[in-house]
Amino acid sequence: MSAGIPESLYGLSFSALEKRLLRDDVNPVHARSLWRALYRDLEANLGTRTDFSPPLARWVAANLGRTFGLEGLVIRQHVESSDARTHKLLLGLHDAQEIETVVMAYPGRHTACLSTQAGCAMGCVFCATGQMGFVRHLTSGEIVAQVVEGQRLLREMGEPPLRNLVMMGMGEPLHNYDEVMQALAIVSDRGGLNIGPNRITVSTVGLVPAILRMAQEAQPYHLAVSLHGMNDEERSALLPVNRRWPLAELLDACRVYIETTGRRIVFGWTLIEGRNDSPEHARRLGRLLSGIHAHVNLIRLNPTQGFDGTTPANAAADAFRDVIRDAGFPCTIRQHRGIDVAAGCGQLRAVGKRR
Repeated sequence: MSAGIPESLYGLSFSALEKRLLRDDVNPVHARSLWRALYRDLEANLGTRTDFSPPLARWVAANLGRTFGLEGLVIRQHVESSDARTHKLLLGLHDAQEIETVVMAYPGRHTACLSTQAGCAMGCVFCATGQMGFVRHLTSGEIVAQVVEGQRLLREMGEPPLRNLVMMGMGEPLHNYDEVMQALAIVSDRGGLNIGPNRITVSTVGLVPAILRMAQEAQPYHLAVSLHGMNDEERSALLPVNRRWPLAELLDACRVYIETTGRRIVFGWTLIEGRNDSPEHARRLGRLLSGIHAHVNLIRLNPTQGFDGTTPANAAADAFRDVIRDAGFPCTIRQHRGIDVAAGCGQLRAVGKRR
């Protein structure tokens, strides 16, 4: 945490909040009231609460804005897609960095796509965030605060709350492992935001040690792994991280993850016309994943200024999907959402100052 910047209350687990109150000679039983205000009431101004006990009210008055704060995210821009089903929030951080968060409506549910870093160090060539480079990791509080902002937005709109979270926004979640896992433990707390682990997906471009760590720690979240190429030459041209952890090493780690956790992995495949979208590519992908408990999620390339690839036609995507299904794998084509406001997969980008 930067000097002079209060630690966010959103970054404290319930047990950490209890311990902090106890350390300050406040009965930790009062943590429940504060937790409810933060995550059930989505309170933005704790100093105005009239239902806090006197000891808790005094603690809030003494600490808010000094030791702890709720500041850090300021909505700089809110844009809505033409179909009103996708909302993109440009959020300003305390140090002038900016991130983007997306809230999407599907039949019977809402999903938030969260950022985990300002920028990204992975350099994936077709991703707008990768094209902007890495600035810094987000704190657990900044990640949790995105969920709170999403819930507030839906409440103001009179819509049901978030049901699903995908860690697929700006940044590589497993590059910021500790802060991401701390944030997810907070948002999945049943007494707070109560978004169950089985409704949370963590996406990665293939950081092998972190995948193995997720398995070893039995993290309860779904794992999505981006492939996009079925040999090292093809994959490295799109995802430079493949030079550090080649495809064979990545798939071995995925097998360990599946054997250890008993969970299926979702493999993402961005379809790029003429590069990796033919039926033969699909057949080779099916052979590559043979014996792996997998679901294949196809993403038709979303346009970005820094990449000259072309989005394949719907028919090509359908044909690719059918080949994968014939190979025995569940396969879906991700819905295009928010493309008109650059809120689609790989399109998130923000401008912030360099350190």
